[in-house]
Amino acid sequence: MADEIKYEHKTVRTVRGTDGLVISKMQKDGWELVEQVPGTLRSTLDFRRPKKPQPWLLIGAGAAVLVVLAIVIGVASALSDGDEKKAESDKSTAAANEKPSATPTPTAAESAATEVITPENNPEFAALLLTGDTCDGTNLDFATKYAGRTVAFDGSIRHMARYSTGYHFLLGPGDEGPQTTVGPGFKYADVTVSDLKLTGEKIPATVAAGDKFRFVAEVGEFNAVQCLFHLDPVSTETR
Repeated sequence: MADEIKYEHKTVRTVRGTDGLVISKMQKDGWELVEQVPGTLRSTLDFRRPKKPQPWLLIGAGAAVLVVLAIVIGVASALSDGDEKKAESDKSTAAANEKPSATPTPTAAESAATEVITPENNPEFAALLLTGDTCDGTNLDFATKYAGRTVAFDGSIRHMARYSTGYHFLLGPGDEGPQTTVGPGFKYADVTVSDLKLTGEKIPATVAAGDKFRFVAEVGEFNAVQCLFHLDPVSTETR
């Protein structure tokens, strides 16, 4: 049982028709496809890959060093005189009375996970906004890597179409509106104007193609068939 392989698991949801691209991308990263469940519009892909083995020898050696260090400290403590013991006791009392910080400092990983992705702090996103091919493979790579993360960029509405329950918005980076020629085809699917969560000094009652905003949105999936990069609105600031 000691040599039993342990796996980590990951589930990815894709638009039907893009399964092959996602599977290829995941396999390059060392993932093995375990199960593929097709749906009407989306497929669910389950992957696994072996966990990296724990460095037991290093852990054992480190434990041995700690044991030796504890013995040395114990002997030194026994040989110390009464004044030194009293000084150490006073220090321990003072340390115990110190109040812990009310707000723990976040780790680097936690900070990265909550940071809003912008062209200024993420070179991949900056390059994505400048691409001239809306079906470029970097769209799928970015959507897969940063799924669920929040992005923010200055852009404009390229097109909007009315549906029975809301609008489909096509967005682009920059200020060119319908004349935008760079960047992915970002899409808000079936949302209302109130779903945009408009903010800013002058909030309009309606919006139209060509209007410029600071878009903050959650990264969704990339539809390689339609060449559309889906986002979910978080806030939309007038500018």
